[in-house]
Amino acid sequence: MYALLGTNTDIDDKFREAQQQIQNLKQQIEQKTADLDDVVLANTASKSEQANQIKADKGRATFRLRRKLPGHFGKIYALHWASNSEDLVSASQDGKLLVWNVNSTNKKVAIPLRSAWVMTCAYSPNLTYVASGGLDNLCSVFNIKDSVGWEQSTPHRELQQHEGYLSCCRFVSENQIITSSGDASCILWDIERQTPIKTFVEHNGDVESVAVWQEKSIFVSGSIDATAKVWDYRAGSGINAIATFKGHDTDINSVAWFPDGNAFASGSDDSSVRLFDLQAHRQLNVYRSNDIYSTVTSVDFTSSGYYLLAGYDEEPFCFAWNTMTAEKEVQLDHDQRVSCLQTSPNGYCVATGCWDKILRIWA
Repeated sequence: MYALLGTNTDIDDKFREAQQQIQNLKQQIEQKTADLDDVVLANTASKSEQANQIKADKGRATFRLRRKLPGHFGKIYALHWASNSEDLVSASQDGKLLVWNVNSTNKKVAIPLRSAWVMTCAYSPNLTYVASGGLDNLCSVFNIKDSVGWEQSTPHRELQQHEGYLSCCRFVSENQIITSSGDASCILWDIERQTPIKTFVEHNGDVESVAVWQEKSIFVSGSIDATAKVWDYRAGSGINAIATFKGHDTDINSVAWFPDGNAFASGSDDSSVRLFDLQAHRQLNVYRSNDIYSTVTSVDFTSSGYYLLAGYDEEPFCFAWNTMTAEKEVQLDHDQRVSCLQTSPNGYCVATGCWDKILRIWA
């Protein structure tokens, strides 16, 4: 066996040589993509008869307000749909996690949090757990499937290792969750054991958002270093990101996968949303307007991918963009900052969370 592998020195040399080859390939990719058109999708769509026909057939987008969910007493900072597309969890500055049934608009569970400075929440795939985190540097996981009574206050597990605020968390499975933090790292956790499985450290600033694509075992992270990185969470701890995407001028606040998992969108403090493609390893489109100067707080696609939704901290607060043409389609009316939004898993509706303390359901 050792004869096949060679000596330890040979293996180390081969490893360093492979690393150097990877760096050379990355540099070649950057050189070849540096002068490429960063709105190639919009330019191609404008010349395509098929794209113009699709646009004519669809007409202007319409998102009508179907439900209002009042109940929070503080600014809403985060929301996340359950996989059944009927329930969602929301987190607010009032120090509460609320689990809702969207169809009935009833609150199912209320969870008082240790810290009111909550920044994120998430629903597990099988609806067993909800998780939250914020300035307490903890990811608190609550079992709501086995909870007794309307209000629950004791966490099922608390995950503690981050040295900065917890900016985002997303479940991979019922026993694994990925968290991002102001300490510039992401961690994959074993929930039951309350221990990190892998740590992902390559960003040069606070990681603000993560989005998981379970079918490919990858996730994307967005950071204040103005880069988005794609990671394979099956890889060993300390492994480099499999791809890094640049284009934004400043902090990335939100990332979301395109419905097919081959591209993702990122929203930034530079008032733009950008679309990046994994297979082409480049930017395909940018969504911005000369009359929008607001920070992009959150992004997501409709289930078809035809529309890209963006939340802003000032006017216009929430807009739907045409993913192909990068044209503004319709404004979703809010009068204060839209801090979070997400399309339901079945694609039938969109939920938005606002600083006016109200959740809204659009369809």
